[in-house]
Amino acid sequence: MTKGELFVISVGGSLINPGQVDTVFLKDFRRMILGQIKKGRRFILITGGGKLCRDYQNALKKISNPTSKDLDWMGIATTWMNADLVRLMLGRITHPAIIKDPNIKVNFKEKVLIAGGWMPGRSTDDDAVRLAKAYGSTTIINLSNIDYVYDKDPKKFKNAKKILSVSWKDFRVIVGNKWDPGKNAPFDPTAAKTAQKNGMRVIIANGKNLKNLENILNGKSFVGTTIF
Repeated sequence: MTKGELFVISVGGSLINPGQVDTVFLKDFRRMILGQIKKGRRFILITGGGKLCRDYQNALKKISNPTSKDLDWMGIATTWMNADLVRLMLGRITHPAIIKDPNIKVNFKEKVLIAGGWMPGRSTDDDAVRLAKAYGSTTIINLSNIDYVYDKDPKKFKNAKKILSVSWKDFRVIVGNKWDPGKNAPFDPTAAKTAQKNGMRVIIANGKNLKNLENILNGKSFVGTTIF
């Protein structure tokens, strides 16, 4: 990964708001991004909704009888709120508007472009893939609260094995072909199909370990799973 390269990073909502806004993580993340920008790098950051998303969706369900589309829109709105938080905390180096439609390309001159969710039935993983394609990046760094992808759910199966690298073909056997908002998949199966078609590489890593993220950006050895 070279100086001046554009990096697409999906920042999971579990990092931004695991129960409340994690200001410690965000301060450290901000410091890391600013340091990387001094090296001449640029970023597209896509934010998830996290606990804020679930709280608002659950509140809506208690108050009325929302459709699945209503719940999706509620969740998308929380990704926009998190996106604005990240945009404002980074200041002038960011494009002034968050991207709400990854299919509309913006000729941004700033160092950072921030995006949130797009539309019902689509995940932020799908947004990341579309943005990577639009801006010519072949690698997506997907940050969440897990260190690796496993061959099965490690919370349910003690014999689950971590995966260091896996082909898209084999990965899609693990996660299936249909996206379900309630499904605990490390990467959206629908987005995986598009990433495979466009020859993209996705690195899944734990965003809490920012030194590890720097290793990824610098082309060094890292903890995580590479899907190619």
